[in-house]
Amino acid sequence: MGFAALIRLAVVALALGASPAAQATASASDLQSFVQEMVERHGFSRPALERLLRETRFLNSIIRAMDAPATALPWHEFRPRHVNDARFEGGLRFWGEHAALLERAAAEYRVPPEIIVATIGIETLFGRNTGRVNVLDALTTLAFGYPRRAAFFRGELEQFLLLARENGWAPNNVRGSFAGAIGVPQFLPSSYRKYAVDFDGDGRRDLRGVADAIGSVANYYREFGWRIGEPVVIPADVGESAIDPLLAAGIAPHLAVGEFRKRGVLPLEAVDDGALAALITVETEIGPRYFLALNNFYVITRYNRSINYAMTVHELATTLRQLRGRVVP
Repeated sequence: MGFAALIRLAVVALALGASPAAQATASASDLQSFVQEMVERHGFSRPALERLLRETRFLNSIIRAMDAPATALPWHEFRPRHVNDARFEGGLRFWGEHAALLERAAAEYRVPPEIIVATIGIETLFGRNTGRVNVLDALTTLAFGYPRRAAFFRGELEQFLLLARENGWAPNNVRGSFAGAIGVPQFLPSSYRKYAVDFDGDGRRDLRGVADAIGSVANYYREFGWRIGEPVVIPADVGESAIDPLLAAGIAPHLAVGEFRKRGVLPLEAVDDGALAALITVETEIGPRYFLALNNFYVITRYNRSINYAMTVHELATTLRQLRGRVVP
């Protein structure tokens, strides 16, 4: 089919270990299969889709960004970038401007307004930075030039093309993040199609607008099981406990708090002994700090699987709620 852009993509990716010719052949074959699937499964026009993909650009910057995510920084370096005076001021302003929408979303979806505000604040600085990368370029680069997660991003490319068709978008004219996330809440295309809601009642699910963004973030957290009124994380003292197996068990809640107590991990705040939790750690300037992460923490990680990310959303949300309480009786 002669998809020059994607073959160039494969040739550039020398660091992947295969020869340029072999990598180019593999990418061209993967692309042919992708086009065939889009034609057969979703009724896309083969000539139009081939033409669209021929015009995409391979972006080395996307690969570099994927290999060095900011969330991989130590907590004490990551935190100040997102939990700071600018986020506090912006969050209070955003909350004040959209209080009615936030309260309606909180009532309808049973998700606290501060969690919605904090998530949008972390993702796009309250809608001010929704990304400048061409989403089609980003997803095509990752789908055919990033083998470690190629299958995932081919799925997102498929969802993006469907989303663009459903919304009447020119797919080569949509801007977003380096990973292909879109709009004020930075939803990946699959999440956009599954969880976005028309919260302002205009007949469209448009995440470029604040109203639909607020409703969609709330809906997303509800769908993943947010429990209103329950804590997110509890600081813990691990003492001399053998914690490596507990940390290795992952971030999904899997052990009752009472069982953690029996193993020498003591919660430092009140929490139900029957609640399921996971042991997590963050790296401070003076060493590791430990927490019991409960259901709502895990729900936040469905938005972004990084512990640093979820801790930041939680901390920003907690602070905004406290500050808001001082301003609004």
